Amino acid sequence: MQKQVKLLAAVTAFLVLFLAASAAGPARAQAAADEVRGLYLLTDYPALTVQAGTTATVSLRLRNYGLPPARLGLRVDGVPQGWKAAVLGGGQPVAAAMPATGESVPLQLRLEIPEDAAAQRHTLRVVAEGDGRQVSLPIEVALAEELPARLALEASLPALKGGASTTFDYSLTLRNDSGRDLMVSLDAQAPRYFRTEFNEGYGSQQISSVPIEAGQSKDIRLRLHPPSNAEPGDYEVKVAAVAEGLQAQADLALQIVGQPTLQVSGRDGLMSARAQADRATTVPVLIRNTGAAPAEGVQLSSTAPSGWSVTFEPERIERIAAGEQAEVQASITPSARSLAGDYMASISARSQGHSASGDFRITVVTSSTWGIIGVAVIAIAVLILVGAVARFGRR
Repeated sequence: MQKQVKLLAAVTAFLVLFLAASAAGPARAQAAADEVRGLYLLTDYPALTVQAGTTATVSLRLRNYGLPPARLGLRVDGVPQGWKAAVLGGGQPVAAAMPATGESVPLQLRLEIPEDAAAQRHTLRVVAEGDGRQVSLPIEVALAEELPARLALEASLPALKGGASTTFDYSLTLRNDSGRDLMVSLDAQAPRYFRTEFNEGYGSQQISSVPIEAGQSKDIRLRLHPPSNAEPGDYEVKVAAVAEGLQAQADLALQIVGQPTLQVSGRDGLMSARAQADRATTVPVLIRNTGAAPAEGVQLSSTAPSGWSVTFEPERIERIAAGEQAEVQASITPSARSLAGDYMASISARSQGHSASGDFRITVVTSSTWGIIGVAVIAIAVLILVGAVARFGRR
């Protein structure tokens, strides 16, 4: 029993020490961070290689750790002769910055390098000075006679498949790996009569060019609209991005598959029939497939005046090959209350998401039996009237 008590006490002591150490770790880290005080100029890339005759941009941050806000003048020292250097803030040249306590101010160093600059290394210093404090950041710049293309264009899904009525959406990533901001022009070479449009990200506004900051990338979208009569087959699309002599290209592919196209009409083009109230009339209906693929499982339906009945024989056509047709018999029964006159009945055919319809004019006529009865009634009435006149006329 005593051994168990000692073991439990040891385990408890270990857990207490472990929890205390875990809690003290973040506290020590926070304390160390609170001890950092001063101004710092920071960059992710303190050394870069650029080409003569170009403009390079370096992203900077002026960080204030624990000091009161103060106006700090900005300058660049060690600029080689013929070079132009400027510190930018918010996209325009700035001469001073004022970071708040615990905050940083984003800046950029823009370098314009003459074409005749010698291919050698230079060290420039970005200096922030004010309120008795000074901080500097050395930037090492190496010149190269020729740099490789710095644009990259990639498609997440370079090959798509669909019908002629499909809108093909390609997601592209355009990356600017150069040391300067670029305005990139976009172009797509598509088959004849194919319509193309570029959008930025998920926006709907069409664009023909897009600005990209140095070292950044942007998502763009190419929407491709084939003509409605595009033949089934494989097609190629080439997308080009061009900026200041740099070029990137992406090869895309699409496959257009055949689709059925339905048409509904009457036999010999006749889209009318005569019917009697409350009596079925058979109307032949032709379903044509003028598309480039078979129509599978063609389902028939109708829209007719209230109280009417329309049935089909057969109710479903299993398959209509491309360029072929099938005939069904529509049995149309007008309502018993239908008056004589013209009515419209719409007959529709649907297959694989494609549909077509045709409007048939149905002329409702009165029954001949009722016509004979009506004539007989009128004749009897006339005879009664003549007899009455003859009898009472003699008086």
